[in-house]
Amino acid sequence: MSPPIIAIKNVSKTYATGFEALKDINLDIEKGEIFALLGPNGAGKTTLINIICGIVTPSAGKVTVDGHDIVTDYRAVRSLIGLVPQELTADMFETVWTTVSFSRGLWGKWENPAYIESVLKGLSLWDRKDSKLMTLSGGMKRRVLIAKALSHEPSILFLDEPTAGVDVELRKGMWDNVRSLRASGVTVILTTHYIHEAEDMADRIGVIDKGELILVEDKAELMHKLGKKQLTLQLHQALDTIPAELEGHHLALANGGSELVYTYDTQGPRTGITGLLTDLSQAGIRFKDLDTTQSSLEDIFVDLVRRDR
Repeated sequence: MSPPIIAIKNVSKTYATGFEALKDINLDIEKGEIFALLGPNGAGKTTLINIICGIVTPSAGKVTVDGHDIVTDYRAVRSLIGLVPQELTADMFETVWTTVSFSRGLWGKWENPAYIESVLKGLSLWDRKDSKLMTLSGGMKRRVLIAKALSHEPSILFLDEPTAGVDVELRKGMWDNVRSLRASGVTVILTTHYIHEAEDMADRIGVIDKGELILVEDKAELMHKLGKKQLTLQLHQALDTIPAELEGHHLALANGGSELVYTYDTQGPRTGITGLLTDLSQAGIRFKDLDTTQSSLEDIFVDLVRRDR
């Protein structure tokens, strides 16, 4: 197996105020994957990204990017990385074309108008290439930041809340573009508040809370292990309380007592549904319909963070 493109070993960050933003983070990110880093506001996501990109200095630990130490070989590391920050940072009086082309030149890359054109077209910015940034919408400005990050053809792309303020249709186009980048071998690390985006896009997911990495898991495996299913029974007659003979099933009443909700583990040796239906019949409780739902990644995330507090 090839070595990880990013190796984070025992990284901590404590600020001068005494605030401990990161606590002993260990994480390997593989070449060509899309890795989603999830966590509440203030959990340490941006601090970790900024350390890898050389913007923030760690208090302890070591990070290598494609074998290069981020401290002793900073310039080689930065030339490999494209960063799309949360904040909109660009000269508002410059045009889209000039801004993106200038970013390419900063990294010592030869002019390549055809490549810049392909980046702008991929981000639906080509028809605004001669527009000044100050005239663009917030969503377009964010896409210009992505174009800037891609201008020097990085092999690693960091997306820190990339679709904040971007409308749904353009968001879909941006993710199509990210998938194409991954297909070409680019490694993508993203943070997002839209958990369904991580569910759609990511190969692996890390959850960070209060500066600690509480879980790293293959997305499918995570949903397989932690996902639960719910069986909702719509009753003919509403119940005030759950009958004593059904208490062993750990049911919950919902919708004013007109629904019974049964939660079961998809990994258990048996679901218990057959026994539940038998006990319902014996208790004289009739239902007119039933429905099953699977936990989403958002449910799992909220549950994990709540458990960690």
